[in-house]
Amino acid sequence: MRSEATSSSSWLGRIPPTATSAPSGGSDKFRHFIFFSSSCCKTTNTISCGSNGPTTHSSSSSPSTRSYSRRWYNPLRRKPFDEPSPDVLRHWIDADPNPISSDERFSVVSYNILGDKNAFKHRDLYQNVRYEYMKWNRRKRLICQELIGLNPDIICMQEVDRYFDILNVMEKVGYAGCYKRRTGYNVDGCAMFWKADKFRLLEQTSIEFKEFGLRENVAQLSAFEMRNTKSRRVLVGNIHVLYNPNRGEVKLGQICFLSSRARIVAEKWGNIPVVLAGDFNITPQSAIYKFLSSSELNIKSYDRRDLSGQRSCHLAQVFEFSSDFRLLPNGWTDEEVKVATGNAQCYLAVHPLKLNSSYASVKGSPRTRGINGEPLATSYHSKFFGTVDYLWYTKGLVPTRVLDTLPVDILRRTGGLPCKVRTVERVGFAISCCMTQKLHESVSAWDDIVHFQGFLKKLGSDHLALVSEFAFAEAINECNDYMSTSSEKIAMH
Repeated sequence: MRSEATSSSSWLGRIPPTATSAPSGGSDKFRHFIFFSSSCCKTTNTISCGSNGPTTHSSSSSPSTRSYSRRWYNPLRRKPFDEPSPDVLRHWIDADPNPISSDERFSVVSYNILGDKNAFKHRDLYQNVRYEYMKWNRRKRLICQELIGLNPDIICMQEVDRYFDILNVMEKVGYAGCYKRRTGYNVDGCAMFWKADKFRLLEQTSIEFKEFGLRENVAQLSAFEMRNTKSRRVLVGNIHVLYNPNRGEVKLGQICFLSSRARIVAEKWGNIPVVLAGDFNITPQSAIYKFLSSSELNIKSYDRRDLSGQRSCHLAQVFEFSSDFRLLPNGWTDEEVKVATGNAQCYLAVHPLKLNSSYASVKGSPRTRGINGEPLATSYHSKFFGTVDYLWYTKGLVPTRVLDTLPVDILRRTGGLPCKVRTVERVGFAISCCMTQKLHESVSAWDDIVHFQGFLKKLGSDHLALVSEFAFAEAINECNDYMSTSSEKIAMH
């Protein structure tokens, strides 16, 4: 556990100067898909009774050898050691009604990819996961395959400690990127990628929470402008909130500071809409979730250790919505209050953004959604099963569709993430109608392709990627006004 950082002054009002940086390594030259393949050829070896070693199984073997071979490879005897992967369908859910044409839309991914160092530093969390599933080279290949298949416009990653490994792949398919490493001895951080031919980076700002007594975590804020319609601008934030379930006041302080900073940058570029993505390390049943959706929270009513809702989030509690928090009128120290709200004399935490969750706004299936509309689970390992990842948005944007998560029963069958899950997606949705001739040529060489209507996807992280497509609300209003005017003219005639 990292040592706790303290500060003699509040973070409130201490807004550092905005640092603007250009994107790294974006390229418009490469617009093809890259897939990774491995040999599908296998040779079956058997051990014959009385032989000195394995022999290749063939039709010319002696009767006794064939007999022993059949018993040795009896499927019934091998079944407990090689259970088939569960089949799941992860599909898009459209908002109702679906507002406008695709020209005014953009998609955002939030993905905690599980840092390579953390995967082995906390190996106890993945006792049910095979060792080969944890290796970085394998997970990197799967993560990049998944992202290229989803074809999002903007990608927000958390827990990234091999940034250039991913950048080298994403640049070749047309993405530019930026990265902010955590402070202190930590080697992971946040990374953001965007399609260089669709978005122009206006400003990129990084936040080091340590400067304000809010631990070693970091966040990113990037203002973008769409190249084809320069009036369309959006601010995207990316954050990985402190994990420690007992330090709710630090989580609250980090979120308050990010929201305040996002408001300043958004106003600078003309009150542009905001998307906040990330691993917030809070559950949908928590007080901090209510704070995000309602913009204020009286912390005096809650135990700071219960603010995030993580301490008791196991499978049995996933379907529960609980507001049973302990009342501790005098349970906060002045320092803890200052960390949470920015003022030791103020128990009311506030943030300036009016946020809505994209997944909660688009109705989903009871197999994947909780009582408040959020996914039942976005992360799964031996000590946690629940939702901690979110995509928030402000006025000026409307979610048009989201990629639904996996049903709880399917996740339970995996035993924990990362894993090998036979996931069939509709290519027409997953590739977002970008099925180019290059992809057609790659299908036969990609060993993960099952058939042309779907593919075998393995999960490379202990989190699921959240994907939401947004439309600009102004365009929706213009479309509605046009339709209303047209209807009135028709009625007059």
